[in-house]
Amino acid sequence: MSLVRLKIKGISYSQTQNGAYALILNEVEGDRKLPIVIGAFEAQSIAIALEKEIKPPRPLTHDLFKNFADRFQIVVKQVIIHKLVDGVFYSSIICEQDKVEEIIDARTSDAIALALRFDAPIFTYKTILDKAGIFLKFSPKENEENEEDDSIVVDEILQEGETVEIESGADTHGYREMSLDELHKELDKAVANEDYEKAAKLRDEISKRK
Repeated sequence: MSLVRLKIKGISYSQTQNGAYALILNEVEGDRKLPIVIGAFEAQSIAIALEKEIKPPRPLTHDLFKNFADRFQIVVKQVIIHKLVDGVFYSSIICEQDKVEEIIDARTSDAIALALRFDAPIFTYKTILDKAGIFLKFSPKENEENEEDDSIVVDEILQEGETVEIESGADTHGYREMSLDELHKELDKAVANEDYEKAAKLRDEISKRK
């Protein structure tokens, strides 16, 4: 079976599932997206790995795993999303130590969080992408460019009857009214308090101003 390489398109809060986030993977050579519902902790960990400017005062679980692996010269070579059963994705982490490869079973959210920290590629099988991959609809916006991520709507997440909508730029915390200086101060406070969900939202607002 042929492998298809994926990259992370975005991650956002699910409006329909309390405490759930939608992770969107995009095929590198194509337009299909693979939406995966993940938990809040994993979403925060992935967001922090994506955003290099956010430095937790203490290592998160995935950072600790990376430090542990580095100490014992274990390298994550790649992550493969290899199975889809009843809407649940199953993944394997391909590791190497002393030129010996091992395959470790993992939740897809954990596997991706580790892949980011090891700069390891993420793959899935073409058959899975054919079955679960979707084309996202975009809402047209006038006089706005480079904002397509804000208008992404995920139509379906595999599990029958479940839908996930990604926030379309809603500003529930008044961040748009803050100056850049105020946003950076709030970001520093959020990181110091280990409130990474808030930190990720602040970082998104700061990125829009650049």
